[in-house]
Amino acid sequence: MLKTLAALICSAGLACAAAPASTPAHLIADGVTVSGVRVGGMTAEPARQRIAASVMRPIQISTPAGSTTVEPALARAVADVDSALASALTAPPGRTITVPVRYSAERAARIVSDLAARFDRPAVDAAVIGADADGPQFTPARAGVAVDRRTMVAAIGELLRSGARSPLTLVTNVVAPTRSVADFGPVIVVNRAGNTLRLYRGSTLVRTFRVATGQSIYPTPAGIWRIVDKQLDPWWYPPTYDAWAKGLKPVPPGPSNPLGTRWMGLNAAGVGIHGTDAPTSIGYSASHGCIRMQVPDAEWLFERVSVGTPVVIL
Repeated sequence: MLKTLAALICSAGLACAAAPASTPAHLIADGVTVSGVRVGGMTAEPARQRIAASVMRPIQISTPAGSTTVEPALARAVADVDSALASALTAPPGRTITVPVRYSAERAARIVSDLAARFDRPAVDAAVIGADADGPQFTPARAGVAVDRRTMVAAIGELLRSGARSPLTLVTNVVAPTRSVADFGPVIVVNRAGNTLRLYRGSTLVRTFRVATGQSIYPTPAGIWRIVDKQLDPWWYPPTYDAWAKGLKPVPPGPSNPLGTRWMGLNAAGVGIHGTDAPTSIGYSASHGCIRMQVPDAEWLFERVSVGTPVVIL
């Protein structure tokens, strides 16, 4: 029995000696990084999880309203973690590997467009808000802000491709106003009490004219208007809505035309600045609402104003 037992023990020992040891898990070489993630000494699955979590982190963008985040999924970003991991498993120590990332450039541009919709501010031009004895009064011009779309799309794309997540700052450009007070252009100020018309360029007086304005029963309308129509050698058509013009017929261009040789119509119905065939009315409240000028004066003014020129009537 003792001999038999010894034989069994010996056989078992030989069998144990002959059985192979379990295969050790493959480790990534020391110092290997994948898109900035240290994976040296790790096995495949933990490394995969760490890489995937890193490359799909949100992008942080600092804006004037605080920090905002952009999820890579919004740009349809897809990271090929498997290929990067395969490279890492066979890489020598210290190797740097980048995860291939595909994304939609169109979607990245849409992300930036959404940011622009939130943070763009248009420039504001100077505008006429009235006038006094010293001339026209203006609101000041203000510069605007516009998101630099090209730069931001490129920056977001670089972070998606590299896997880095350095915080971005929203890049903006200053948008200059088109028109400030200094370069405003022509402004007309009409004073009904003094029957004068003053032409300004911005806040600088260019020239003053004597004019005729409306009679008390046909007053020239006070307010802020603009020139909407310019006519050379205009026809005069009787206003059908006024009793005083009943029975009158249109007058073609010529020396007897009530509008003279130039017409600058305002957006006040039926009102304009024009020459006249009644030069002795200048300096008085004598018109049916229009602003009459001497014919040479109207011709001079016509050349120096344009459609859109503000007209302040006091």
